[in-house]
Amino acid sequence: MAKSKAKQSSPTIALNKRAKRDYHFEERFEAGLALEGWEVKALREGKAQLVDSYVLIKDGEAWLLGANITPLPSASTHVVPDPQRTRKLLLHTSEISKIYVATQQKGYTCVATALYWKGQRVKCEVALAKGKKQHDKRADVKAREWSRQKERILKSAG
Repeated sequence: MAKSKAKQSSPTIALNKRAKRDYHFEERFEAGLALEGWEVKALREGKAQLVDSYVLIKDGEAWLLGANITPLPSASTHVVPDPQRTRKLLLHTSEISKIYVATQQKGYTCVATALYWKGQRVKCEVALAKGKKQHDKRADVKAREWSRQKERILKSAG
């Protein structure tokens, strides 16, 4: 008798909402992630956080730092899991060089914005980002509140 795999409701595993608030995204890249077995099991359960994660380019390779994947208690008995270990990102050489050149400029950084499933593989969306100033954040909040207010007005009038 063959096992039937349950469909996941959403391919998204984790989002970095703080990055959307703190940065303007210039360019986005899709990167593969080199994971261990216990990490994949934990990701299937949705045990990931990207809150303070960022990308570091070192020796021509991209590394994801600060991402937290909480291990399941029953996932592995023979391995000591490290929830915040540095994970290798799988990117093309041209993408790595583009990220490296951009991050050498003042004010630019590379942050992880999302973890998601693409088929059976885990992908990480990374973005070249420029930090927002305080007045930019206020303007975003003001625009968001105004759009909500417009929707309320149109809904009550119609």
